[in-house]
Parts: sequence; structure tokens; C-alpha cells
Amino acid sequence: MKICKQIDQYIEFVRSDEAVVCEEQLLLCNFVEKVFTEEDVYVDKEQLERYLGLEKYFPYKLLPWEQFCFALHNCVYKREDGQLRFPYLIILVGRGAGKNGYLAFEDFALVTPVNGVKEYHIDIFATSEDQAKTTFEDIYNILEDNKRFFKNTFKWNLECITNIRTRSKIKYHTRAPDTKDGGRPGKVDFDEYHAYKDYKLIEVATGGLGKKDFPRRTVISTQGDIRDGPLDELLETCLQILKGEIPDNGKLPFICWLDDPEEVKDEEKWQKANPSLRNFPTLLTEMRMEYEEYKLDPVNHTSFMTKRMNRPPGETQYCVTDWKNLEKATRSLPDLRNHSCVAGIDYSKTNDFVAAGLLFKVGDKRYWMHHTWVCKKSRDLPRIKYPLKEAEEEGVLTMVDDVEIDPEYVTDWLLEKSKLYKIESVVMDNFRQTWLREALGKIGFSDEKKNLKLIRPSDEMKVAPVIGYMFARGLIAWGTSKIMRWYTWNSKAVTDKKGNVTYEKIEPRSRKTDGFKAFVAAVTDEERIKQRRIIKNRIGTVC
Repeated sequence: MKICKQIDQYIEFVRSDEAVVCEEQLLLCNFVEKVFTEEDVYVDKEQLERYLGLEKYFPYKLLPWEQFCFALHNCVYKREDGQLRFPYLIILVGRGAGKNGYLAFEDFALVTPVNGVKEYHIDIFATSEDQAKTTFEDIYNILEDNKRFFKNTFKWNLECITNIRTRSKIKYHTRAPDTKDGGRPGKVDFDEYHAYKDYKLIEVATGGLGKKDFPRRTVISTQGDIRDGPLDELLETCLQILKGEIPDNGKLPFICWLDDPEEVKDEEKWQKANPSLRNFPTLLTEMRMEYEEYKLDPVNHTSFMTKRMNRPPGETQYCVTDWKNLEKATRSLPDLRNHSCVAGIDYSKTNDFVAAGLLFKVGDKRYWMHHTWVCKKSRDLPRIKYPLKEAEEEGVLTMVDDVEIDPEYVTDWLLEKSKLYKIESVVMDNFRQTWLREALGKIGFSDEKKNLKLIRPSDEMKVAPVIGYMFARGLIAWGTSKIMRWYTWNSKAVTDKKGNVTYEKIEPRSRKTDGFKAFVAAVTDEERIKQRRIIKNRIGTVC
């Protein structure tokens, strides 16, 4: 069937062999055709052409998918009452697709006389001022670049853009506007809808719609980290509409994402999430770089899946890093005598494993000097497959023939190391800290001296990106013993629904993580490490 050029051409493309699109795009095309087949609606083609004629003032042209959305949202009317058929547009596309550019053109067009409605005010909302200003500033800059042409048709400043002939205003907000200014909008926009945690502002912002003819809403967004919020609920409604399970109630859902997260491995499939990618080669180059970062460290680069592919991982579990990165870290340490460092301790069970270490930082490189104590009475010893005897021979492990590991084993080790290195602080888990606190006080580490730090899971969350970066860039070395490699491989990075990362055990009894947890503890206080001044001369580099 023929509807109009802008709609027909996009539908033809989506169904062609050339297109790489998600299932929701195919469903959308079926949905649109069904509306035009079963309902008495029409496209105001003359109005559409006049709107698109405004493109000449913009430094870009609308892409086919944008023309498709624009035509349906702004120029399709019901013959019965003359109202808009699709007054509510939802656009979910991957970051970089140009959704703000689309919105800038749409808002600019709707405040002109082509719309035919006087004082058709447009309110742009976002949860941050920078985001709320993005579309506004796009329009502002176009007016600034064409001052001589627009001086008789527009007035503008950094807070409000007004079309003189229609008296229609465009403003941006991060909170509810004053009633006198924002109580009678013609259109309301929501930018980055994923950032809204509840409906408070959304309800206030849309409460004034309907007082002007042809009220509209436009939502533009990528996916985000907030789950079960307004975006998730809106998308669930959109999917039901596309599947024909519920009436659309004026909503037009334009959804682009990967059909399956595994498709991220196929670069061609990225177009499913970003319908502009085939037209933006520079964006493709940037995404390739980001993908390589994601592969190296998926724990701390979840935004690639969330923002670029619109497939947030939710609560996921990954290895802390790639095995090759652990192999790189298993290398000799340099001479660090007299260097500043911080100590980290993990002692979750005194009748099992206890680990401690010193973290050094030289430039952007980190070095980890560690030791482990193992209680011979531990019930888990028969389950452990790592060759503990080998670690003992390497001098990084001590077997303790007692019912538990006395705190003095740890403090004696720290005291001995303090003769060679400057230990700035000791960091340990807040859980069961009383076991070590008294012993540490005896060797000079206490709350009173402000060189004893007790950490919580929230501290781990803060340093997870740093740890991921260390491994991905090969910036950490922990000696030639393989026990740290074993500890780290036994750990998993757990990302919660908000994107926060904590480290947990893969299997608590046979796969120990104590050495890695001690290392993480030390990283939380690495800013205390005093960097040695590097002096370059003709002979070489000295500290």
C-alpha cells in the first residue's frame, strides 16, 4: 500500500535484504500499515513538505528513519475529528544516533506558522541541566548562525526561544516550570527518559497538555541503569502495542536495540541498535574503539551494552578480568626499597586463610607484594587444588600449625616490611575488625593516628573501575608466584542493576579469594601512597 514517500520508503527499506534491523522495527512497519488499512486517517502531505522545507536552515538533513518518525508524529490526522493520530512519539535508539538533532528540528518546526497554532509552547525536560539544554542549544546555535535571516521572525536568548509570528516559546527545564510560563504547553519533550526514577515530574510536566490544539509528547532516550522505572514500564507498554496485545492510545514506538546481547560480537548487527550507523562512519570508528575496551573489561564498560546497544546487562557476573591479563600481572617486582605503600588485609576466617599485602604505585604502575597464612586445621584444605606447597617454597605462604591464625603473624610481617618500606596506612574489612585492631595498634596503626581504614562494599564499588583499568592496561604486577593469579581467577565481579560492582567468591570452600580481597582493600586507599619524584638527567632516570 502507498501512504506517502517518507513513510513508504522507510518501510520498504526495513523489509529489504539490505536492512539490518531489530524485530521491533518490522513490527512497527506492520503496525503502521494496519492503522492506515483499518482506520480513516491521512497524511497532510502539503504540511509535511512545508515542514521538511525548513531543513535548509539546519546543518544536517533528517535521515530516512527520522523523516518516517516526523511524518507519522506530526502530519497524520484522523478524518473524523481532525486530531493527530500519533501525538505520542517514543524514540529509543543507541547513543550517537542523532536523537537530539531530530528533536531540535521537530521543535523548531512546530513553533513556526506551518503548525498553524499560536502560542504553541514547547517544554524540554531532563534530569540534568546539561541534558535539558542539549536540544535547546542546538536550535539556539542555528538561530545564532543565521542572525540576519531570523532577526525578524525569532527572538532568542539562553533561556527562551520565541517565534515572533506565532508567539510560541521553547524552554528547557529540570523541574516543574512556573504555572504562568509552563501551564499551557503545546508539546512536552523528555530527553534521556531512562534517568527518571519516578513519575513526579513527568506528571506535572504533562498536566497542562490539552489546553492547546494538537498536544504532543516526544520521548527520546537510550537505555540506562535504572530498572523498573518509567522507561521500563513505557517500553513494556510499547512492546505490547507492537505485538497487538493492547490499543496504542496514540503512542508511536520507535525502538532500536539488539535482538540478542550475543549479537554485539557481530559488528554489522550494531545497526539494529543504531539506525544512523550506516550513515555515520566516524561514529562507527568510535564504537569499534569502545567495543575493544568493552571486551578487555566488560565489568567497567557496561555502558557499551547499555547505551550503544540498548541492552543493559542487569545483574551480571563476570570474571574480574581476562586470563591473559592475569598472566601479564604474574611477573617480577622491581626493587621498591624505601618506597611509600599501603597495606591491605583480608581475614574473613582466622581458622582458614588470611592474606596481607603492600601496594606500591610508581607513575601509573602498581606493584603488589603479598603473603598468605593458612591454618593447617582448615576443613577446606582437602578441597583445594592449588599447590599450596609450591607457594610455601616460593616464600609467599606460611602454614600455621594451630587451631587459628594469631594476629601477630600478620603484624610481625608488617613490622618486618616496615623496615624496608614506608607503610602509610593499613586497610581491612570492617567485618571482624576487632580481631586485628589491638594487634595493629601495638605496631602503630590505629584510628587515633588516622592510619587505619575500615572499608565496606561501597568502597569496593568506587575502585572497581580503577582495578579494571589496571588489568586491561597491564599496569599491575604481583610477583612470579601464581597464587595471586589463582585468588583473582576465583573471584567474580558482580554488577547490580544500578551498575555498581562488588567482588565475591565464585565458590567459597575450594576457590579462595583472600589475596585478591586484600589487594582490593589496599586499592581503596592508594591515594595515600606518596609518589617519588622522578628526575631525568643525561645519565638516565633516578628517583
